[in-house]
Amino acid sequence: MKRIIAAPVISAALRAPADRRAWSELAYCAAVLPLSVAGFVLAVLLLVPGLVLCVTVVGIVAGLALLVAATRLGRLLGPAHRRLAGRLLTERWPGELTAAPLPFRPGHGILGRTDARLRDSVGWRAVGYVLLKLPLAVTGCYLAAVTWIGGVFYLTYPVWWGIARGLGDGHSPVTTPFPAGGVRITGWPAAFALPLLGIALLLAAPWAVRLVVTADRWLIRNLLCAPPLAERVRELEESRALAVDASAATLRRVERDLHDGAQVRLVALALSLGMAREKLADEGEPVNVARARELVDSAHRNAKEALTELRDLARGIHPPVLDNGLPDALATLTARSAIPAGLSADIPGRPTAAIETIAYFCAAELLANVAKHSAASHALVEATARDGALRLTVSDDGIGGADPDHGSGLTGLRQRVRTVDGRIEIRSPAGGPTVVTVELPLSA
Repeated sequence: MKRIIAAPVISAALRAPADRRAWSELAYCAAVLPLSVAGFVLAVLLLVPGLVLCVTVVGIVAGLALLVAATRLGRLLGPAHRRLAGRLLTERWPGELTAAPLPFRPGHGILGRTDARLRDSVGWRAVGYVLLKLPLAVTGCYLAAVTWIGGVFYLTYPVWWGIARGLGDGHSPVTTPFPAGGVRITGWPAAFALPLLGIALLLAAPWAVRLVVTADRWLIRNLLCAPPLAERVRELEESRALAVDASAATLRRVERDLHDGAQVRLVALALSLGMAREKLADEGEPVNVARARELVDSAHRNAKEALTELRDLARGIHPPVLDNGLPDALATLTARSAIPAGLSADIPGRPTAAIETIAYFCAAELLANVAKHSAASHALVEATARDGALRLTVSDDGIGGADPDHGSGLTGLRQRVRTVDGRIEIRSPAGGPTVVTVELPLSA
């Protein structure tokens, strides 16, 4: 049994240096160091003078300004670190889309804006991450250099020792540079023993770097991603208010549509039938069959139009196509799309009706945006249900540049998904492509 358990562990340890994840984490450690150094220096330059000036009466205004600048710096550097980690660390993070902090809410007036900045917990947590990141980044780069570069050096040490011995006087062997200090090698047997140390370092390199990356990911989740309880409560309160407003708006829309549409048709139907009855019931005059037929035709037409409007109204509340499940509903949407659209759906079980309805309307709105704004030639809708979440992705090959703050229906989508504690992520650089991902819980 021990041999069976140890075999996968040994196999994983031997494959680790060539694994893609190991190289991604190594690239992350190298790429994040300049950003960490710059962020640490800027944060210290803002925090130290700001705190010193705040304890003086004369410089309190300047000190507060520096502290406000520090929180804004945190707001800028936090997303940069999250994006860098998301791009270079290939392993998907659980809840990655749901971990984005709340946007900043400015106050009113100079004092209100200053107070909001000073109480911006997201900005302060990001500043704390920037200060803690530098020693972690330095440690990661040092371990990477000692294990990866040192491992390669020791593995090829006999070659370097032979070159140095040939160029020297024969009595000055190379001193090994890693990890610190050195051991003087005086003969070929010792030189050929060092590659064993190189192999050991290369096998340990991915795990040493992964230890630092794991600590970094813990900091990112707790300082840059996960909102504190107070912010979570505020977000839930906002979601509840949005849900109440949305339901009230839906009721007003239904009332307006019924009043201006179906009700008018039914009134016209009643009038037409009443006039036809009067024509047929008047015994003193001959029956005008043509006029009666015209009134009945008008009533029939109004009845059909009223039924059509009621059917459209019901479809806007709950599309009948969802009765067969979300994959069939999405297939209908893509088939009716104004531009060619593909579909990939992997939803083993059915989400609740509210979640299916929100996902359907999100897909419909996004496909409509693609047709109206993207100048794309093809779109793709992907829907998957994993890890207790429904992820809906709509992508296109258009011109990009979608901005949720300037129309396009994206603001409404964001409010719609927030009512069930969902998230929406929009990636739409200029020139495209545009990828919008909606993440919803499976039940609401």
